[in-house]
Parts: sequence; structure tokens; C-alpha cells
Amino acid sequence: MQPAMMLFSSKYWSKRGMSLDSAMFQQQNQPQQKHTGGQMSRRPSDSDSGRTAVVFSLKNEVGIVIVTCLLQERRVNLNHIESRVSKRVLNEVEIFADCSCSKKEFNELLQQLKDHVNIISYNTPINAWSSEADGEDVPWFPMKIAELDQCSHRVLMYGSELDADHPGFKDNVYRQRRKYFVEVAMNYKFGQPIPRIEYTAEETRTWGVVFRELTKLYPTHACKEYLKNWPLLNKHCGYREDNVPQLEDVSTFLRERSGFTVRPVAGYLSPRDFLAGLAFRVFNCTQYIRHSTDPLYTPEPDTCHELLGHVPLLADPKFAQFSQEIGLASLELQTRTCRNSPLCCYFFTIEFGLCKQDGQLRAYGAGLLSSIGELRHALSEKACVKTFDPKTTCSQECIITSFQDVYFVSESFEEAKEKMREFAKSIKRPFSVYYNPYTQSVDLLKDTRSIENVVQDLRSDLTTVCDALGKMNTYMGI
Repeated sequence: MQPAMMLFSSKYWSKRGMSLDSAMFQQQNQPQQKHTGGQMSRRPSDSDSGRTAVVFSLKNEVGIVIVTCLLQERRVNLNHIESRVSKRVLNEVEIFADCSCSKKEFNELLQQLKDHVNIISYNTPINAWSSEADGEDVPWFPMKIAELDQCSHRVLMYGSELDADHPGFKDNVYRQRRKYFVEVAMNYKFGQPIPRIEYTAEETRTWGVVFRELTKLYPTHACKEYLKNWPLLNKHCGYREDNVPQLEDVSTFLRERSGFTVRPVAGYLSPRDFLAGLAFRVFNCTQYIRHSTDPLYTPEPDTCHELLGHVPLLADPKFAQFSQEIGLASLELQTRTCRNSPLCCYFFTIEFGLCKQDGQLRAYGAGLLSSIGELRHALSEKACVKTFDPKTTCSQECIITSFQDVYFVSESFEEAKEKMREFAKSIKRPFSVYYNPYTQSVDLLKDTRSIENVVQDLRSDLTTVCDALGKMNTYMGI
């Protein structure tokens, strides 16, 4: 099970009588940030001591120079500044300035500003500027790969805090070990090398049990795309029964094969935060290992699930593209439930998906490929299997307390990807998103200028393809 969507066994949640919606998709009680005009605005809360904001208007560029000088003279820290064409007065520009200073310093600043600019408001409430600038209520989401630090550090549960019925709750050594993994993940920032872990003999033995039992089923139950990467994973990452692979090695391998990378995470993330990583081809991965007393069960996603369930398929370019498509479709969605959203499609594909190969059903979902019992069940005659269609799949209930009532099958990853693209068109949002692999950022397609930039890239790619076809025709007689 992966850190964002689900937990792998029925034991934990069934004891609490929790459904998927109540257990898995609860949101933190924090105010949501919003996008304004395609730029991310991170304003402080009203309760932040020593921080406030002012909105004022200017008639020309000289005014902003004067204001900048005043801020420097008063030693006021400028945290964030935005501008827009005034909606109140023709030919004026309005400025939003987020400042850090004492109340006295801010009041003195206001008095001086009044002599040079027209102050519209001060002590501006949260989101006031955003709501005026853009009528759409769009929650914040990462637009640059480095901003995934904010998503990956928002661990909702587990980490070092274990519940009383967790297998490792009474094991102080295990609990201390979990704290160590939390520290490693929470200290990690984008661009840093992933710290290498010295796994203990007990952790390696636990990994070995899971590895041995699951790999017995893979030849007859796993899809061919999954199986073809096993020799490469063993060669480049040390996928063996007696060795727990290092995330840094796995990340390098994936980058070379599909453009995906891995980053450590401390525990369970919200669905939005986990899927946001996929939009940038980043896989949030835990490094801790389940408790040794019950190696075939874990109440939370662990590295056995991540490395055995997810990674082999993320190395496949088509599957990687499919995963990113779902991640991009989930950006800016503000939902407390998996139902009727790309989150549910993720659950029934990348976690519990089936495909047809050589006339036989095969598993490609990581939740199946890391669970001995459900992997056998899903491919048995007892399982109910339907054709994957996002419009109907997204209304299916996602079950955590037992095996799924229904599994969904696709003819191929390409087919599933095309269906997800069509489904994404039906999602109501004021813009479309485009991943720019050169800058590793997400562009908002909301006006003709932004769309023209994408068209230019497409023209360049088409020119290259046409040139290649022309050479084939000339030199190969095709």
C-alpha cells in the first residue's frame, strides 16, 4: 500500500468500523491556500505575529521605487508581493505586499505610504486579494517540483506514532527505529541525495519472508511489464531475498527507465499530496519495514509494499505515463472522498488494477502485487471483474476492510490512459494543466498565450517526426 491512498490489511480499519471516506480521506483542519492568476500566493494567517499585508494602487513605475525605498528605510521585511491591473481606477496598478514587522513599524510605514500611494486596504484578511483577483475557488497545489517538499512532509498518520494494536506498539526498539526513519524523511529536501539506510538483520529477514512468498506467485499472476523489469532491478538495485534495496539506487534506476524518481516519506499522506507527486513523476516511498512478528501483514504502507508492489511497473514508460496522467488530473481537486474523482480511478487501477494478456487476467495493481491473499483472490473465479471505465469506476466503493467487491480490467495501459484523458476533460476546473519536463513544473493553460507556448513545443516535436519520416522514405524506400 502506498502512503497516500490506502492501507493494506483489514485488521486496523475493521476494528474501528471505518469506511474508506472516513478513514482514508480526512483532511487536516487548515485553511487552504489558493492560486491567483497562475502564481502561487502563500500568505500568512491572521494570527501570525509580526506579519500583515497592505494593498495600494500606483499610477506609474516611480511609485513602486518610492515604496521599495520606504520599506528599506523602515527595515520592513517583504515576504511576498503581487501586482495586477486595477479594477477600480483606469490606468492604475494595484499592489499586494505581505510584510513582517512590528505593529508600530507597520503603522509608521502606513503614514509615510499615504503621501505617495493610494492605500486601498491594510491588515488584509486571508484570501481577500485572491478572491477579488480570481473568482474561482482553487486550492493551492504544487506547480514546481521543489514544492513537493510541502506535500511530502504533511504526514497525516503513522510515522513514529503507532496505535495500541499495531504489531510494534510494545516494542521500544522498533518504535525508536521508526522515529529514525521519520527523521530521515522529514529532513529530506528536493535535490538532496536520499540517505542510505543500514537495515538491521531482523529487518532484512522480514523483507526476505515477504520477498520469497510473493515472488512465488508473480510468474502466474503478474503482468508481463512487471515481470520483465525483475532481472534489471536485481542487477541495478539489488532486488534479492537477502538485501533490502536502497531508495537512491531505485530512484536512479527509475529515472533512466521512465523519468520517475523516488523520495522518502515518513508515513501516510493525503490522497491529494501523494497524487501531486505522481504529476511530477515523483513516487513518495516509505523506508521502514513492517514488524517482524507478522511479516505478511502491515497496518500501513511500508517499503515492502512500495518496492515490490509499485516500483517494477513504474520502470515501464507506458505505465509511468499512465500514473502521471492520473496525478495531473488530480491537481487542485479539493475532495474529502475518493468517490467520483480521479482518486477512485487510481485506487482501482494503480492499486488494484487487472489487465488482459494472452487471454489471461494478470495483475498490475500494487495493492494486489504486495498482498498474497488478495492477489490469489483477484485472479480466481470468485472475483467479480468489470471493464475499466472511469465514469463508472469512479462511483465504485473502495473497500479497505476486506477484499474488493469489484476489480476493473483494461486491455492495456495505453487504453486505460486514453480513457483517463477523456475522463479528465469532464473535471470542472477553470484551467487545464500541462507538465513541462524541461523545467519540471506544471503550467496552467488558461489563456491563449499559455496555450501558444505548448503549441510551439508540439510543432517542434512534429517537425522532428516529419524529418525522420522523410529520411526513412528517402534512404530506406519506405
